[in-house]
This record gives sequence, C-alpha cells and structure tokens, in this order.
Amino acid sequence: MKSSYKRVLLKLSGESLMAPEGYGIDSQVIAGISEEIKDLTTLGVQIAIVIGGGNIFRGGGGEKAGIDRATGDYMG
Repeated sequence: MKSSYKRVLLKLSGESLMAPEGYGIDSQVIAGISEEIKDLTTLGVQIAIVIGGGNIFRGGGGEKAGIDRATGDYMG
C-alpha cells in the first residue's frame, strides 16, 4: 500500500494526550499514537509532529519558572 502523501504535519493538542483523571499524560494514548505514526513511516511518509502544551504549561510550569502569563500564552 502506498500513501497519497509524502510529508505530513501532525499537530496534537496537549489535551489529546491527557490521562483519564483529567491531568498528566496517558502512556497508553502515547503508545497508540506511536504505533499509528510507525505504520505511516513504513509507508514512506515523512512526519513532522507538533505537540501543544499551552494549557499544561500555563497550569503551573510557567509561573514556577518565573515566566509571566502573557509570555506563557505566546509560548503555548
């Protein structure tokens, strides 16, 4: 089987990786997505991945690192 696309940009929101508890990252979700990406690469597709994390970042990581909210919004 051959893909119609040579290159793909995959944008994943941070929320799509969330654990069922509503926080953190679910390793089973990561494993599933990884398998799908692996399948695409075996077809010869080049994949660029962008993972969002603005809400996670703004949830505490930024302030703890001394980054103000507005700057965190631009980063996320």
